[in-house]
Parts: sequence; C-alpha cells; structure tokens
Amino acid sequence: MTPTFVLVHGSNGNGQYFGPLQRELALLGHRSLAVDLPGHGNGGGFSAAYQAQDLAAFAEEPSPLAGVTHADGVAHVVDVVRRAHEHGPVVLAGHSRGGFVLTSVANAVPELLERVVYVSAWCCVDSTAGEYVNGPEYASSALMDVEGLLVGDPAKLGALRMNWRTADPALLATLKRALLADGTDSEFYAFLATLEPDENLDAGTDRAAAGTWGRVPHTYVRLTGDQSIPVALQDRFITEADALTPDNPFDVHSLDSSHLSALLRPAELAGIVAGRVTRLSTSPAG
Repeated sequence: MTPTFVLVHGSNGNGQYFGPLQRELALLGHRSLAVDLPGHGNGGGFSAAYQAQDLAAFAEEPSPLAGVTHADGVAHVVDVVRRAHEHGPVVLAGHSRGGFVLTSVANAVPELLERVVYVSAWCCVDSTAGEYVNGPEYASSALMDVEGLLVGDPAKLGALRMNWRTADPALLATLKRALLADGTDSEFYAFLATLEPDENLDAGTDRAAAGTWGRVPHTYVRLTGDQSIPVALQDRFITEADALTPDNPFDVHSLDSSHLSALLRPAELAGIVAGRVTRLSTSPAG
C-alpha cells in the first residue's frame, strides 16, 4: 500500500511551504498531508502593524506562539501520524527546523512510521541544538550574519519575531544568500511573502535514541549548496546517527540545491522520495 507522506515545515513556515512538493508527489501517484505546527498557519502572527511596517507597534504585539512548546508540536504531529496510519503506512518528512519534530515523533511512536526523511533538517544525536550552533560545522552559516531581522524582545514576546518585509538591502542580500542563493529575486521575494513573522522559542532537547528513533528506517537528503544549514553540519548529523545505529544507517542522497530551491523546484526531491517508497514496497526489510 502506498504510504501517506506527512510533511513538517521549517522555521516561520506553515503547510503551504510544501505546495510544490505535494504537487509533484501527487503527479507521481502519492498522497501527502502538510501540517501546520501549533501557532502556525492561519493567524500565525500577521497583523496590521506588520502589514504597515509599524515596527514599534509590531514589537509589542502579543504572539500566538507565546506559551507554545516543542512538546505541543510533537503531540500535534503524533496525532496526525496516528490518524493517517489508520489508512496505511506513514512516511514522516521534514525540512530544516522541522527535523527537531521528526526526531521527537520517531522517538515517541516508532511503530507508526515506515520511514523518516530529513531534508537538510536538524537531527540532533550527540549534542544539543545550541552545541551544534556553536560548533565549527555551523560557523559558515549565512544565518550568523542576519543582524536586523529580529523585532522586539523574545523573552517578553515568548517567541522569536522576524521582519521578513524588511527593506534593508544588505539584510535582504544576506537572507537571499542564506536561503536561495541559486534562485531568482522574484522567487526569493515570493517565498519571503509566505513566511510567518513569529517562531517558537522552544526547539526541544530531544536527541535520536537508538531504541526508538533507531528502529525506524531513515533517509537524509543533503543539500550541497545550503548556506543556512551548511553541508558540513548535515554530514555531522549523518555521521553521528550512523554511529548510533550502525545496522540502520541513513539512506543518503545529495542534491545541488540551496536551502530552499529543492522545495521550490522539487521534481528531483519528489523523485528521491517516491523512488525510496517504491523500494520499500518491494522489500520487507525496507
């Protein structure tokens, strides 16, 4: 039976994030469901002050993510996976920050998952997210240079608030380099328009556990042109995970892509995912 793909978005995103990938999967004969994590989607922090770029007012507005935890996101996705599983196998896939949720869900309900697929996504194994950020593999990330993006006091807001509608040319150039260096300006601005201003402060502390996460077949799609999550960090995740579960290593694929272009032009990505599912369906061992 063909699995349902449950897709988990990255930072400041929502279910619309995966529209192009879902179209490609549908054309290949697969069904998918893109979640909105709690506090995201409709009502995800947009306001008149944000629209008007009244940054003083925007910096003080309450956040829909205040009080929302990583555990809330995990519980939401577990519920989606459980319901989808009633209709057949489930493949859980995520991009970027969505990897935190993937790992926690695979730790929580490995018996409900056929496979987890990380697309240049965080996969904490030996260290915490903060330790990875402070490590040498992350040092080249262009996100280290995005001064001026944050608005307001995160501790007061209970969320990270970003002004994606900035007109600062230097900041926009840095963001394009970090997210879509191989895309057009039009693609870049269109994607920025879909991003929500607020993101959760809590990324959780879960790490991949051999006895739970390690039971689930897992795929990593390396994006070799990614200047947000550098390929060196992606490779560290893979190496550490393979050492954790040497009998169940990552199934690794590489795409020549920035952080976003594999999602905006997803034919190759959909082909990797669909091809892996074909092999799953013909091999009991996965």
